[in-house]
Amino acid sequence: MGTVYILENDAFIGKTDERLTVKAEKKTILDIPLIKIDGIVVLGRATVSPFVLDELLKNDIALTFLTETGRYIGRFEPEMKKNLFVRKAQWQAMGESPQAIHLVRGFVRGKLKNYRQILLRAQRESSLDLSRDITRLEQAIAPIERTNKIDSLRGLEGAGSAAYFGCFNELIKASEFEFSARNRRPPTDFVNSLLSFGYSLLRHDVQSALNIVGFDPYLGYLHVERYGRASLALDLMEEFRPLVVDAMVLSLINKRSLIPSDFITEPLSGAVSLTKEGRRTFLKAYQQKKQSSFKHPVMGRKYTYQETFEVQARFLGKYLMGEIDQYPPLVLK
Repeated sequence: MGTVYILENDAFIGKTDERLTVKAEKKTILDIPLIKIDGIVVLGRATVSPFVLDELLKNDIALTFLTETGRYIGRFEPEMKKNLFVRKAQWQAMGESPQAIHLVRGFVRGKLKNYRQILLRAQRESSLDLSRDITRLEQAIAPIERTNKIDSLRGLEGAGSAAYFGCFNELIKASEFEFSARNRRPPTDFVNSLLSFGYSLLRHDVQSALNIVGFDPYLGYLHVERYGRASLALDLMEEFRPLVVDAMVLSLINKRSLIPSDFITEPLSGAVSLTKEGRRTFLKAYQQKKQSSFKHPVMGRKYTYQETFEVQARFLGKYLMGEIDQYPPLVLK
């Protein structure tokens, strides 16, 4: 099973028997059994048949709309799961509760430790000296378990991210690509456009996993409440950002799978985005990354990243329901 990505503007998404069909300019560009689909992402405009919408609701398949440049617009998904008890526990833990503090520690620790592993691996496999930046990351990681205020934990996350992105350009081997600082809304360089696009896709997958478990994705702990923002999805994304998106972006750049001609720049806003062919390359790489497998450090057996989104969401539910004593963030070496 996997996610279907639709790039063609004004495509028609229909259903024939038990198969999803996508047509553009009167040609069928996709014909796939619905049983093989666990999500649909539309980049741009598309018309969706009522029969498809009915099938998506029946089979718990989320439909996400992004702009052509990857900015999130909205989702069509089944009603919230009937597991009221996990949402009750989620709401009871809001604020500065011991459970919320514990979870924020886990989200921040997972993200920063995975940042550190990326830098350690880069230093090990090259002549780079990243020791100063690794030390700064370790200085942000060290106080996490002693920190009892969520705002202070947010500060440690910010300090660790600054150390990581402060040397991100050194991880890039292609001279045509440069990274000076994280920017978005809109991204104004090649690297930031790739990171933002990847994080939008990751949000779709993580939010879908939270929905499967029964969470309200809009009530988070690390990310403050904001109207229309899926804060819990952003929370759970943190440990996956370096493992899935950052690693994939660096691979695409360093292997020169993407080159400057795969990007376009808007003349007025300066926003940078991928061409249609560039998006195809990126989406293929993202799908392959999601389906790559590794030995889960807690479960002790192999999972794909796609499966692990749900595994981590279930750990989150078990912790809030009191079924396990700690939430174990995904940290890979």
